[in-house]
Amino acid sequence: MLTIELLDTAQKAQRRRFSHLPFQFYVNTPQWSPPILIDVEAALDRNKHPFYEHSEADFFIAVRDGRDVGRLAVANNRRYNEYHQLKRAQFYFFECENNLETANALFERAYDWARQRGLDEMIGPKGFAALDGYGMLIEGFEHRQMMTMMNYNHPYLPKLMEAMGFEKEVDFVSCYANARNFALPERVRSIAQRVQQRGTLSVKYFKNKKELVQWAPRIGKTYNETFVNNWEYYPLTEREVKFVVDSILTVADHRLIKIILSGDRVVGFLFAFPDITAALQRHGGRLLPFGIFDMLLELRRTKWVSVNGAGILPEFQGRGGNALLYVEMEKTVRDFGFEHAEMTQVAETAVQMRSDLINLGGVPYKNHRVFRKKI
Repeated sequence: MLTIELLDTAQKAQRRRFSHLPFQFYVNTPQWSPPILIDVEAALDRNKHPFYEHSEADFFIAVRDGRDVGRLAVANNRRYNEYHQLKRAQFYFFECENNLETANALFERAYDWARQRGLDEMIGPKGFAALDGYGMLIEGFEHRQMMTMMNYNHPYLPKLMEAMGFEKEVDFVSCYANARNFALPERVRSIAQRVQQRGTLSVKYFKNKKELVQWAPRIGKTYNETFVNNWEYYPLTEREVKFVVDSILTVADHRLIKIILSGDRVVGFLFAFPDITAALQRHGGRLLPFGIFDMLLELRRTKWVSVNGAGILPEFQGRGGNALLYVEMEKTVRDFGFEHAEMTQVAETAVQMRSDLINLGGVPYKNHRVFRKKI
């Protein structure tokens, strides 16, 4: 017998039940990176997560003969809908046994939930914070997940989505680059050099993490203003910006976070992160008692880096800002002993950046799809 239960997120045991459910599906999957469990549970905590200050969500678990066999989150992001003039529900945290009946039962509950709120379309996977990975993996299953900055799933999951009538909304492609092959055209270097010589734009490096923390609010403000033309954008609240910045600082190496200045104004940024997936796998997403220490060690010994966050305010994109970004990206990949780099999840709508990354030596190797369905 299959039933769908509405989770009581006020109970810690129920949040834990939800966060631990995927482990049964990926127990023998070396490409999967366990989530940081406290982060998943934080997304369910209506008293702590800033998403709930303006929007709402509920969480469902599929139970077959007394055993948890699937889960799903459904949300009404009011700020997103107001900004884009849409009536969309978004789903996230979808995990399921390879069974169409189970998937359908979970989504039927989500459709009912959405219709009760006047929503007419379902999209996802789309999370509750700006750094939650977008989409469902449809290509590149043989490659390891890049920490928790993207999603990993078995090949049967997107097939279930299509069987339920979902269609493509947008794809996010990730590119791989070997440090030896990551090369900039001389023209790009010249543009970046001229811009800096004229004093139009400059690059700010951070001496230590304390200095980075001091600049964090200004970086967050620019982050919020940079992606106004992106598919996933909506105006983040002040608390949401802080939430994003605090999340970045958790796994940040200050040397790999760079900002671009026009005078004393932050107009661009480059976020890169050492890959700590191996530590997450060793500790099953748990930070205590030894997970944090192991993560700190992995930050120093990993040979992989993720470039996940690069942007210039729209008014500076044609004034040498992109060239500066790419020069700094090359320095990040080459100057810190990394052998492998991933440019994580660039939307297909960002045509110029995707083209630039390929010209720099990046090879598309993973594809994540956001699905949609009229309900």
